[in-house]
Amino acid sequence: MSFLGFKDREGAVYNGAALLYVGTGYSLGLYALMHGGIWPSVLGALWLAHAMIIAAYLLHECGHNAIFSQNKGNAHLGSILTWVTGSSYGTYEDIRVKHFRHHVDSADVMWFESRQWFNTHPIAARIVQFLEWFYFPAHDMVMHFIMIFGSFIIPARRDQRIRNSIVILVRGSLFFLLAWAFPSAAVGYFIAYLLMMTVLRFMDALQHDYGGTPVLFENVKMPHRGDRVYEQAHTFSNPLSLRHPWINVLVLNFGYHNAHHAKPTTPWFRLPALHRELFGDDDSRVILFWASFKSFHRYRVSRVVGESTSQEGEAYLALARVGNVSGGNAVSFLTSF
Repeated sequence: MSFLGFKDREGAVYNGAALLYVGTGYSLGLYALMHGGIWPSVLGALWLAHAMIIAAYLLHECGHNAIFSQNKGNAHLGSILTWVTGSSYGTYEDIRVKHFRHHVDSADVMWFESRQWFNTHPIAARIVQFLEWFYFPAHDMVMHFIMIFGSFIIPARRDQRIRNSIVILVRGSLFFLLAWAFPSAAVGYFIAYLLMMTVLRFMDALQHDYGGTPVLFENVKMPHRGDRVYEQAHTFSNPLSLRHPWINVLVLNFGYHNAHHAKPTTPWFRLPALHRELFGDDDSRVILFWASFKSFHRYRVSRVVGESTSQEGEAYLALARVGNVSGGNAVSFLTSF
């Protein structure tokens, strides 16, 4: 039974709290950046970043219609959250459909496969790799640039140019107004956005060994469409902590990825229980935090243009559990291409 529009009473509590946190963190984080001293600004940037991280994972929940009982409620909230996460240049529906295909096709279906592009643009690749050495998410910034001007770059999105232009004008005006009135706050916002990008890609990096398949706008039947056995064999969980499960709330339990793919409409606050139901105390499919961090650090430059290994499935998992695969990069559910 729905409760205040939410799917149930428990959802109203958890999702209501998460939405309150996003609204509070975003507004007070910006306020601290505009009116605080050095340390309030630092804390404000961190809070703003985390508010956007939670907003991104709530947007993911909306895409699975996991928050409200009515699909249109999820769509309305998802559209609002695209503005919070800086992904409003395209449409929420495009984001949702692309991510839906990720689940249905058991693949990372996309239009722009960045590694192929970097291989044909070596100077751009070297610049991005240079910046990535310093942990600057330059690869993600390339994807963000495409997202901003998506309707002018992607032929299939030409019909969105008016909407795209309006969003660019509105967001651009707001940012330049912020930069004019509070220059340091604009810098703080940019840093917060980079932190959000970094956390999202850290969580995404090792969760699949699919590789990119650039057929988003082509009528191609994917070879493993609907194959749930294949999907689970090529999906891996990377919770921030197994010993202290509450820590995973920092990313709305997104690390319980096998559980999420087993039942995609399961809300984030029930994923730990579903994980235990499916796997018990068996952590053989879990990539621990230290291994994820080791991989993130070791392959931060090389992952821009290629994988560190061609292994898949169990072989990939074995290497990932010791931090010895590069994983994916800049493949985000915030993009629609």
